[in-house]
Amino acid sequence: MEYQRTYRFSFLFLILLLGLCFILNLSLGSVSISLSDTVNAIFGGELEDASSAYIIWNYRIPKACTAILVGGGLALSGLLMQTLFRNPLAGPFVLGISSGASLGAALLIMGASFFSGLATLGLANDVALAIASSVGSFLVLLAVLVVALKIKDTMALLIIGLMFGSITAAIVSVLSYFSNAEKLQQFIYWSYGSVGNLTWSQLALLLGFVCLGVLLSVLSIKSLNGYLLGEHYAQSLGINLKKSRYIIIIATGLLAGSITAFAGPIAFIGLAVPHLTRQIFDTTDHRILVPAVLVYGGIILLICDLVAQIPGSVNVLPINAITSIIGAPVVIWLLLRSRKMVF
Repeated sequence: MEYQRTYRFSFLFLILLLGLCFILNLSLGSVSISLSDTVNAIFGGELEDASSAYIIWNYRIPKACTAILVGGGLALSGLLMQTLFRNPLAGPFVLGISSGASLGAALLIMGASFFSGLATLGLANDVALAIASSVGSFLVLLAVLVVALKIKDTMALLIIGLMFGSITAAIVSVLSYFSNAEKLQQFIYWSYGSVGNLTWSQLALLLGFVCLGVLLSVLSIKSLNGYLLGEHYAQSLGINLKKSRYIIIIATGLLAGSITAFAGPIAFIGLAVPHLTRQIFDTTDHRILVPAVLVYGGIILLICDLVAQIPGSVNVLPINAITSIIGAPVVIWLLLRSRKMVF
């Protein structure tokens, strides 16, 4: 009972912190908007300055909502990978899943015939980009999973995952070499990572992919808890290992693939946030961890976006650089503090 009260307090704190970061994200930027005007605009009030209302509703709210979806989705995909492989260093970036998504996006942006054909079939460009990126992430993740079934050494698996990432990076380099300057510039800008370029329609599409991934993750909570105690124990609980693996693969591919498609490859969120969450909640129960990483991931990326947009300046730093600058020291600090990953 005492633990339940602690969890409720922690969740309440995180939700309040998420709301605070959301409001600050709407208020701060190249154009400073007061907190009172921001809150008034959120609840449908009229502002004296029409331009402030336009900025909030057409730029900052979509950007803040994107940050929450991207941060939560990447954190959840990292949690799924760490549990599936029982490896604290696993994640969509480390195991090459994000690299596979980048390859799919590169094939589409730089004019590969197959993915370009998807667009000619009547699908919108943003839909084709999400499909291409998801397919790329699926292929790499499936390859890593096949290797994982044959190799039990986690270090070897990590090295193989990095090799998959190197292969996809090499293919992207070849595509870049033969691409024209306009397409190359578009891909490079996309690779910096950004949560501020989505329209409401694109945000709705991303929300659909993320919600589907979250739903599949929630349905896999029993399987995820079983995996932590070993495959034999999971089977004794009546868990179909083959089916559960496929569901987790699909969930991770949807989350990592769609997020990478719309926001670019964003590092360290999937790796660091699950460990930070375990530090706060001190549990391995995925009934607690799944919703917790969603909220915590959104908070972390909102903070990173606040740093990236440099309040009061027209300059916006690549958010991928900010997450790496913040994420890498966090992982180092965790290792130095506990001398091992809590897992």
